[in-house]
Amino acid sequence: MQDNEYRQQRIENMEKLAAAGYPAYGSAFARTGNLAQLHESFEEGNEVKACGRIVAMRKMGKMAFAQISDGSARFQLMVKKDILGEETFAAFKLLDLGDIIGVAGELFITQTEEQTVRITEWKLLSKSLLPMPEKFHGLQDLETRYRQRELDLISNEEVMDLFKKRTAMLGEIRRFLDARGYFEVETPMIQAIAGGAAAKPFETRYHALSTDMVFRIAPELYLKRLIVGGMDKVFEMNRNFRNEGLDRTHNPEFTALEIYEAYGDMRSMQELVQSLTTHLSQKIFGRLEVEWMGNQINLATPWKEITYRDLIQERLGADWFGKSLDEALAKAEELDVFIQPESDFADVTHEIYEKTIEGTLIQPTFVTRLPAFLVPLANPCADDPSLVDVFELIVGGKEIAPAYSELNDAAEQRRRFEEQANGDASKIDQDFLASLEYGMPPTGGMGIGIDRLMMLLSGSDAIRDVILFPQLKPRKAVSAEAEQTEG
Repeated sequence: MQDNEYRQQRIENMEKLAAAGYPAYGSAFARTGNLAQLHESFEEGNEVKACGRIVAMRKMGKMAFAQISDGSARFQLMVKKDILGEETFAAFKLLDLGDIIGVAGELFITQTEEQTVRITEWKLLSKSLLPMPEKFHGLQDLETRYRQRELDLISNEEVMDLFKKRTAMLGEIRRFLDARGYFEVETPMIQAIAGGAAAKPFETRYHALSTDMVFRIAPELYLKRLIVGGMDKVFEMNRNFRNEGLDRTHNPEFTALEIYEAYGDMRSMQELVQSLTTHLSQKIFGRLEVEWMGNQINLATPWKEITYRDLIQERLGADWFGKSLDEALAKAEELDVFIQPESDFADVTHEIYEKTIEGTLIQPTFVTRLPAFLVPLANPCADDPSLVDVFELIVGGKEIAPAYSELNDAAEQRRRFEEQANGDASKIDQDFLASLEYGMPPTGGMGIGIDRLMMLLSGSDAIRDVILFPQLKPRKAVSAEAEQTEG
């Protein structure tokens, strides 16, 4: 049968139920607790009320068994004709998988030792007009799972558990930082200038002010202004938006955690990210070892640290930084790394690092002392101003968190912004620069991609698996691609 045939059959059942006194859409139903709580507090003989979606049904002559689910657990129901009466029992047998019901009855344990509610009365709360999906298999089903996450949650208990863990992780992050004296704040998500990172923004228009605006790519500059204002420890956990590509580890709308601590530095952030990550892994997932993208990763601290220069020399040769640009370009070609025209030696080096070295850092690794041109918002290293006092935390070959000893020299920050803007003053956040001139204390700052952290701790291989509603191509575009493939 096609979906429309199933739907018509369910409509007919709905009409029969309504005629029997069971309207399709009921009102609120006071329950004893959710199904997980009923299991936890189970005591044979207790009278309870429960609600849930019918996910299994066995109809026999004068008896029926059903399973209901409410997202917290499943619970078995037993229905008997001699308890409910002939008409009520007959109406119950008209129910379909997916229907949401409320029941009242007595708890007991079956001969197979399953906790069960012996129903004495029931109520239809919402009629399901479309059949529940089977377990998903294959690429097409993955597409359905992402587009209709509600069906994925109904059909796959492990998916529901994953997103419950994500919610628990967000709550635990807040508790952890609150215990350390951090203030949670909110800063604008619609901004006049996209600052705090190098990324292409989504553009919009504020009609009331006749002003072009952008969705933020990072909250960094606003959070630093709060440090200037005397909020010594702040964090924000919210959405960032970058108008860039979609892939296994990137979604254009993503959740990020940014943390700033006055009188701290990169080392403060190093301690914080190790403590926070291991705490979350043990508290929420019950382990410090995880399999991620085919790699066994051990999160036990302390984590490895290596300077950018030492890592480059370790992989490209001790004499790398004495080579010419032509030699560097030849190496890039040998490694099949595309290099943009007019790149200098530092650009070529970093491109090789990103394409061939970073992905090999499987165990948690802090890569430190990066070239200053890569990080315009960080403090220079005291012994070498061509480098900055930062780390990039790499796990499983993916960047999980960058952190800086933040630049608080207003004049130097202006110089770097002007260099980055290539003479376009409209790209420079003058309000932030003015804020720095009032004086910002030495500060440690860090950003953590929550979606990617969730991927790591849960062992999920695709960012779409840890976002309830990931960004996807419109259905028309998907259909057109399918037609071209078939053609």
